[in-house]
Amino acid sequence: MSTHKNRTITLLMIFVALFLSSCARAPMRHTDLGTMEPYPTIPGKIVTAPDVSRGDIYHEVGPGETVWRISKMYDVNLKDIVLANNLKDAAVLEKGQKLLIPNAAPLVSVIPLYPSRKWDYIIVHHSATDVGNALNFDNAHQKRRWKGLGYHFVIDNGTSGKNDGQVEVSPRWIHQEDGAHCKADGMNYRGIGICLVGNFSTDSVSQKQLRSLTSLVNNLKKYYNIPNSRILGHGQVKGAATECPGLKFPWSEFRSQLEP
Repeated sequence: MSTHKNRTITLLMIFVALFLSSCARAPMRHTDLGTMEPYPTIPGKIVTAPDVSRGDIYHEVGPGETVWRISKMYDVNLKDIVLANNLKDAAVLEKGQKLLIPNAAPLVSVIPLYPSRKWDYIIVHHSATDVGNALNFDNAHQKRRWKGLGYHFVIDNGTSGKNDGQVEVSPRWIHQEDGAHCKADGMNYRGIGICLVGNFSTDSVSQKQLRSLTSLVNNLKKYYNIPNSRILGHGQVKGAATECPGLKFPWSEFRSQLEP
């Protein structure tokens, strides 16, 4: 075999080795919760809606959101968002900033899953408010001198500019940090905190919220090997003195939709 062929093969082997090693170090994979029915939940893939539903929209940047994540949420090229908003640095976004999303598809919630042995419970909360979103709660929790939003996920109810059933990802989840949602029994350190916007001691969980919660919990429990017995409401945690997530939370319906 010629020297030139040997060199070519060697370079190809080096490239393949580098590619495989970079994949092995990947810190996470993604699963996507389609909040716009009937698009399914397909782990590892970005689920998008038909082009006929596209249009320009404005998006309010939530805690921890990046241009990359927003581009996946609306199936829009990252560069198109940068150009439409004259962003000098795509890595720098301000919470509450309004971005024009050109030719956006209906929103899909993008959920990152990180390899970890830390999480062995899932704790469900309600906000005990009629309205709100992750940005609102982040501001409120900062006023309590917390490190921003205390939950790992927020499931919206169609108020404060968010879709009913939209799942927002907290910076605490992105950075795999302890929560600030349930001090009882050490759940801040080992429990994934999910908050549904609403007061479910007086009102009902919307069907879109319930579908998103079920889909999110099923993905989390499968990935982190969390049994159904460790999926609890805040008030069901040992030592917690609260009725959260509310007296009207539909536990029977929710648990009937959990995977074995």
